[in-house]
Amino acid sequence: MTDGVVTRFAPSPTGFLHIGGARTALFNWLYARAKGGRMLLRIEDTDRERSTPEAVDAIIEGLKWMGLEADGEPVSQFANGDRHRAVVEELLAKGQAYKCYASQEELAEMREKAKAEKRAPRYDGRWRDRDPSEAPSGVDPVIRLKAPLDGETIVDDQVQGRVRFNNKELDDFVLLRSDGSPTYMLAVVVDDHDMGVTHIIRGDDHLTNGARQALIYKAMGWDVPVMAHIPLIHGPDGAKLSKRHGALGIEAYRAMGYLPVALRNYLVRLGWAHGDDEIISTEDMIAWFDVSEINKGAARFDFKKLEALNGWWIRQSGDEALTDQLMAERDALPNGDILKGGPDAEVRARLLAAMPGLKERAKTLVELADSATYLFAQRPLPLEEKAETILADGGRDTIAELTPRLEAVADWAVEPLEAEVRTFAEEKGLKLGKAAQPLRAALTGRSTSPGVFDVLAVLGREEALARLRDQFPS
Repeated sequence: MTDGVVTRFAPSPTGFLHIGGARTALFNWLYARAKGGRMLLRIEDTDRERSTPEAVDAIIEGLKWMGLEADGEPVSQFANGDRHRAVVEELLAKGQAYKCYASQEELAEMREKAKAEKRAPRYDGRWRDRDPSEAPSGVDPVIRLKAPLDGETIVDDQVQGRVRFNNKELDDFVLLRSDGSPTYMLAVVVDDHDMGVTHIIRGDDHLTNGARQALIYKAMGWDVPVMAHIPLIHGPDGAKLSKRHGALGIEAYRAMGYLPVALRNYLVRLGWAHGDDEIISTEDMIAWFDVSEINKGAARFDFKKLEALNGWWIRQSGDEALTDQLMAERDALPNGDILKGGPDAEVRARLLAAMPGLKERAKTLVELADSATYLFAQRPLPLEEKAETILADGGRDTIAELTPRLEAVADWAVEPLEAEVRTFAEEKGLKLGKAAQPLRAALTGRSTSPGVFDVLAVLGREEALARLRDQFPS
């Protein structure tokens, strides 16, 4: 076990916690747990126009729901502005940074020239070694890093391997804007250093940033954290993940009825694997996870796989735990009102009694809630079209004959009820399904449900017989 590992998750609060961010948070959380370290949370809220308190709350709530809570209180990047500026003053004093008075027109000229020469735009260093006495009056400068003009910056990345960057391509990038506000590039380095971050795990779209940030670390004489740039998530078609693929906020996955344990299981497999294991508990993830085993290639998001995994975790959940989770998620689910059909204790008791049958078919909590509809339906039950067809096609006659026999069953439990219906079917020369289907339609209003004998038992004698009698009123 490595002592002192500190990772961080650093989202921008300009929206909800999206699925790619959730996977980054998971990888940071897992690595910290695997190494006996800590994961910190930093809110990168320097973009004041787009950052909102609601988004901050949504990110924190999303992490909490995912079971990925950070260690310690969140750090606000914006609140560290004075510290960022102080570091720039140090860099200026060391001769590692300089004031640049280039106008917007000059910068636009540089961009146009680079475009004409078919090369990447790059600041040409015109203020790098000029005498400060040449500064135009009344102009607030930006502060740029005095980057090396030759040689290479090497990032020994835990995922991407050794990546070399020609220093000529990194240019003298801006550290402090003319209004005194720090750039992302500077703020990230200062905050990571001050927070004691030892390992930076983030998307591979930040790989070039990693090289630039390494220059700031070196200019300050600070240790460069270990970096691991993980591949982005793509859609099933190989294109960058978009909303049509599933690039939604975590709250959307919660509303779709996914379990946090299943989402963690699915996300960890997007880019990382442990042999052929598909089902991975959180405990096993912590025991097995290492960033060096993350794939370089982009992972593809697949809703069908996520749904299948979710169904597996639902079936494996204990009845009490699953009932409590379903009750807790009512407000997040689009059909959660189904589970508000009475006092909570009564709703919970009915759900718990029915859960063994309910969870066998459900792939999401939305489906689980939907299949519980019959428990709370008011008589007379509304009938789906297929259920009405079953009842109209001789089903009501079957129920009329069966009901008196069920009334005579002394022990209202699954086995005696099933035995009575089987005996009836044999006497009438019917397949069991021909007797069970009308019962299901009358008891639930649907053509599909948990096992019909479970439904009879869970509803109880009085309610079940009343629903059956509704189909042949005297």
